[in-house]
Amino acid sequence: MKKLKYIAAVLIAIAGLGLQQAKADTFDFNLTTGNSAIAGYSGPYASVHIDLNAAGTVATITFTSLTNSGNIYLMGDGGSVAVNVNATSWTLGTVTGTNAGTGFSPGAYSDGGTSNQDGFGSFNQNINSADGFTHSADRITFSLTNTSGTWASAMNVLIANAQGAFAAAHIFVTTSPANASNTALATGFAANGGSTNVPDGGTTVMLLGAALSALGMARRFLTS
Repeated sequence: MKKLKYIAAVLIAIAGLGLQQAKADTFDFNLTTGNSAIAGYSGPYASVHIDLNAAGTVATITFTSLTNSGNIYLMGDGGSVAVNVNATSWTLGTVTGTNAGTGFSPGAYSDGGTSNQDGFGSFNQNINSADGFTHSADRITFSLTNTSGTWASAMNVLIANAQGAFAAAHIFVTTSPANASNTALATGFAANGGSTNVPDGGTTVMLLGAALSALGMARRFLTS
Protein backbone atom coordinates (compact mmCIF):
# COMPACT_ATOMS: atom_id res chain seq x y z
CA MET A 1 0.00 0.00 0.00
CA LYS A 2 2.86 2.37 0.84
CA LYS A 3 4.43 1.59 -2.53
CA LEU A 4 1.14 2.40 -4.29
CA LYS A 5 0.90 5.79 -2.54
CA TYR A 6 4.47 6.63 -3.51
CA ILE A 7 3.94 5.74 -7.16
CA ALA A 8 0.67 7.68 -7.30
CA ALA A 9 2.39 10.78 -5.91
CA VAL A 10 5.13 10.55 -8.56
CA LEU A 11 2.60 10.16 -11.38
CA ILE A 12 0.54 13.13 -10.16
CA ALA A 13 3.65 15.31 -9.95
CA ILE A 14 4.76 14.42 -13.48
CA ALA A 15 1.28 14.89 -14.95
CA GLY A 16 0.89 18.20 -13.12
CA LEU A 17 4.17 19.47 -14.52
CA GLY A 18 3.12 18.43 -18.01
CA LEU A 19 -0.18 20.30 -17.72
CA GLN A 20 1.61 23.36 -16.37
CA GLN A 21 3.89 23.38 -19.39
CA ALA A 22 0.92 22.96 -21.72
CA LYS A 23 -0.76 26.04 -20.23
CA ALA A 24 2.37 28.22 -20.24
CA ASP A 25 1.85 31.58 -21.94
CA THR A 26 5.52 32.27 -22.69
CA PHE A 27 7.93 30.70 -25.12
CA ASP A 28 11.67 31.19 -25.68
CA PHE A 29 14.06 30.17 -28.44
CA ASN A 30 17.30 31.35 -30.05
CA LEU A 31 18.41 32.48 -33.49
CA THR A 32 21.09 29.87 -34.00
CA THR A 33 21.96 29.96 -37.70
CA GLY A 34 23.74 32.77 -39.53
CA ASN A 35 23.82 33.30 -43.28
CA SER A 36 27.11 33.20 -45.17
CA ALA A 37 28.00 36.78 -44.18
CA ILE A 38 28.23 35.97 -40.45
CA ALA A 39 28.53 32.18 -40.42
CA GLY A 40 32.18 32.56 -39.39
CA TYR A 41 31.04 33.92 -36.02
CA SER A 42 29.63 31.37 -33.62
CA GLY A 43 25.95 31.51 -32.67
CA PRO A 44 23.49 31.66 -31.11
CA TYR A 45 23.09 35.30 -32.12
CA ALA A 46 19.95 36.43 -30.33
CA SER A 47 17.22 35.13 -28.06
CA VAL A 48 13.51 35.57 -28.69
CA HIS A 49 10.92 35.72 -25.91
CA ILE A 50 7.18 35.57 -26.64
CA ASP A 51 4.69 36.57 -23.93
CA LEU A 52 1.01 35.95 -24.72
CA ASN A 53 -1.74 37.64 -22.70
CA ALA A 54 -4.46 35.61 -20.97
CA ALA A 55 -6.99 36.35 -23.72
CA GLY A 56 -4.69 34.94 -26.39
CA THR A 57 -4.95 38.09 -28.49
CA VAL A 58 -1.83 40.16 -27.73
CA ALA A 59 1.71 38.80 -27.98
CA THR A 60 4.69 40.81 -26.82
CA ILE A 61 7.90 39.72 -28.54
CA THR A 62 11.40 40.64 -27.37
CA PHE A 63 14.62 40.03 -29.31
CA THR A 64 17.79 40.23 -27.17
CA SER A 65 21.38 40.20 -28.45
CA LEU A 66 23.63 37.39 -27.27
CA THR A 67 27.39 37.45 -26.68
CA ASN A 68 29.67 34.71 -27.94
CA SER A 69 33.47 34.38 -28.15
CA GLY A 70 34.00 38.02 -27.17
CA ASN A 71 31.52 39.42 -29.70
CA ILE A 72 28.03 40.79 -29.25
CA TYR A 73 25.43 40.51 -32.00
CA LEU A 74 23.50 43.78 -32.30
CA MET A 75 20.31 44.19 -34.40
CA GLY A 76 19.57 47.01 -36.78
CA ASP A 77 19.05 48.45 -40.27
CA GLY A 78 16.44 47.10 -42.69
CA GLY A 79 14.83 43.95 -41.34
CA SER A 80 16.24 44.63 -37.87
CA VAL A 81 13.97 41.85 -36.64
CA ALA A 82 11.36 39.78 -38.43
CA VAL A 83 8.75 37.16 -37.57
CA ASN A 84 6.30 35.02 -39.50
CA VAL A 85 2.97 35.58 -37.75
CA ASN A 86 0.49 32.74 -37.46
CA ALA A 87 -2.63 34.84 -38.12
CA THR A 88 -4.67 36.11 -41.05
CA SER A 89 -4.57 39.71 -39.81
CA TRP A 90 -2.91 41.58 -36.96
CA THR A 91 -1.78 45.03 -35.90
CA LEU A 92 1.73 46.04 -34.91
CA GLY A 93 2.05 47.96 -31.65
CA THR A 94 4.78 50.33 -30.51
CA VAL A 95 8.32 49.18 -31.25
CA THR A 96 11.09 50.06 -28.80
CA GLY A 97 14.81 49.45 -28.90
CA THR A 98 17.62 49.89 -26.41
CA ASN A 99 21.38 49.46 -26.40
CA ALA A 100 23.43 49.17 -23.21
CA GLY A 101 26.60 49.89 -25.17
CA THR A 102 28.29 53.28 -25.53
CA GLY A 103 27.31 55.89 -28.10
CA PHE A 104 24.31 54.17 -29.73
CA SER A 105 20.94 55.71 -30.60
CA PRO A 106 18.60 52.83 -31.55
CA GLY A 107 15.74 53.41 -34.02
CA ALA A 108 13.70 55.05 -35.24
CA TYR A 109 11.55 52.01 -36.06
CA SER A 110 8.99 51.45 -38.80
CA ASP A 111 6.69 48.68 -40.01
CA GLY A 112 8.51 46.85 -42.80
CA GLY A 113 5.53 44.63 -43.70
CA THR A 114 6.39 41.50 -45.67
CA SER A 115 10.01 41.30 -46.73
CA ASN A 116 12.88 38.91 -47.33
CA GLN A 117 15.64 38.19 -44.80
CA ASP A 118 18.71 37.23 -46.82
CA GLY A 119 19.15 33.47 -46.77
CA PHE A 120 16.03 32.73 -44.76
CA GLY A 121 13.11 33.61 -47.03
CA SER A 122 10.15 35.94 -46.64
CA PHE A 123 8.61 36.95 -43.30
CA ASN A 124 5.20 38.60 -43.06
CA GLN A 125 6.18 41.05 -40.30
CA ASN A 126 9.45 42.93 -40.61
CA ILE A 127 10.60 45.86 -38.49
CA ASN A 128 13.09 48.36 -39.88
CA SER A 129 15.27 50.92 -38.13
CA ALA A 130 17.43 53.79 -39.31
CA ASP A 131 20.41 52.69 -41.39
CA GLY A 132 23.79 52.20 -39.83
CA PHE A 133 25.67 50.50 -37.04
CA THR A 134 25.22 53.38 -34.57
CA HIS A 135 21.42 52.94 -34.67
CA SER A 136 21.56 49.25 -33.78
CA ALA A 137 20.08 47.81 -30.59
CA ASP A 138 20.78 44.98 -28.20
CA ARG A 139 17.07 44.63 -27.39
CA ILE A 140 13.99 45.21 -29.55
CA THR A 141 10.44 44.76 -28.23
CA PHE A 142 7.10 45.02 -29.99
CA SER A 143 3.55 43.73 -29.64
CA LEU A 144 1.22 42.03 -32.08
CA THR A 145 -2.57 42.05 -31.72
CA ASN A 146 -4.41 39.23 -33.44
CA THR A 147 -7.42 40.74 -35.23
CA SER A 148 -8.49 37.47 -36.88
CA GLY A 149 -8.87 35.21 -33.85
CA THR A 150 -6.84 34.06 -30.87
CA TRP A 151 -3.60 32.17 -30.30
CA ALA A 152 -3.89 28.99 -28.27
CA SER A 153 -0.49 29.50 -26.66
CA ALA A 154 2.70 31.53 -26.98
CA MET A 155 4.28 28.80 -29.09
CA ASN A 156 1.46 29.19 -31.65
CA VAL A 157 2.02 32.91 -32.26
CA LEU A 158 4.59 32.25 -35.00
CA ILE A 159 4.68 29.76 -37.83
CA ALA A 160 7.49 28.54 -40.06
CA ASN A 161 7.82 30.20 -43.47
CA ALA A 162 8.59 28.35 -46.70
CA GLN A 163 12.26 28.13 -45.69
CA GLY A 164 11.42 26.60 -42.31
CA ALA A 165 12.23 29.71 -40.26
CA PHE A 166 9.83 31.68 -38.10
CA ALA A 167 12.03 34.52 -36.77
CA ALA A 168 15.15 36.33 -37.98
CA ALA A 169 17.26 39.41 -37.35
CA HIS A 170 19.71 41.67 -39.18
CA ILE A 171 22.92 41.26 -37.22
CA PHE A 172 25.89 43.58 -36.66
CA VAL A 173 28.84 41.67 -35.22
CA THR A 174 31.01 43.80 -32.93
CA THR A 175 33.33 43.33 -30.00
CA SER A 176 31.81 43.22 -26.52
CA PRO A 177 31.15 45.49 -24.71
CA ALA A 178 29.59 47.35 -27.63
CA ASN A 179 30.95 50.79 -28.50
CA ALA A 180 29.62 52.88 -31.38
CA SER A 181 33.12 54.19 -32.08
CA ASN A 182 34.13 50.69 -33.16
CA THR A 183 33.24 49.34 -36.56
CA ALA A 184 31.10 46.27 -37.17
CA LEU A 185 33.22 43.22 -37.87
CA ALA A 186 30.53 41.84 -40.17
CA THR A 187 26.84 42.23 -40.97
CA GLY A 188 24.39 39.56 -42.01
CA PHE A 189 21.22 37.76 -41.02
CA ALA A 190 20.44 35.07 -38.47
CA ALA A 191 17.36 32.91 -37.99
CA ASN A 192 16.11 30.11 -35.78
CA GLY A 193 17.71 27.60 -38.12
CA GLY A 194 14.65 26.03 -39.67
CA SER A 195 12.21 23.29 -38.80
CA THR A 196 14.44 21.70 -36.16
CA ASN A 197 13.67 24.66 -33.89
CA VAL A 198 10.01 25.22 -34.78
CA PRO A 199 7.89 25.48 -31.58
CA ASP A 200 6.06 22.18 -31.33
CA GLY A 201 5.35 21.65 -27.66
CA GLY A 202 8.24 19.22 -27.36
CA THR A 203 8.70 19.76 -23.63
CA THR A 204 5.08 18.95 -22.88
CA VAL A 205 5.15 15.85 -25.06
CA MET A 206 8.32 14.69 -23.32
CA LEU A 207 6.82 15.14 -19.85
CA LEU A 208 3.57 13.40 -20.71
CA GLY A 209 5.56 10.61 -22.31
CA ALA A 210 7.53 10.25 -19.09
CA ALA A 211 4.27 9.98 -17.16
CA LEU A 212 3.03 7.19 -19.43
CA SER A 213 6.34 5.39 -19.09
CA ALA A 214 6.18 5.69 -15.31
CA LEU A 215 2.63 4.35 -15.37
CA GLY A 216 3.78 1.29 -17.30
CA MET A 217 6.55 0.68 -14.78
CA ALA A 218 4.06 1.05 -11.91
CA ARG A 219 1.76 -1.56 -13.43
CA ARG A 220 4.60 -4.04 -13.78
CA PHE A 221 5.69 -3.34 -10.20
CA LEU A 222 2.21 -3.84 -8.74
CA THR A 223 1.60 -7.07 -10.62
CA SER A 224 4.98 -8.57 -9.81
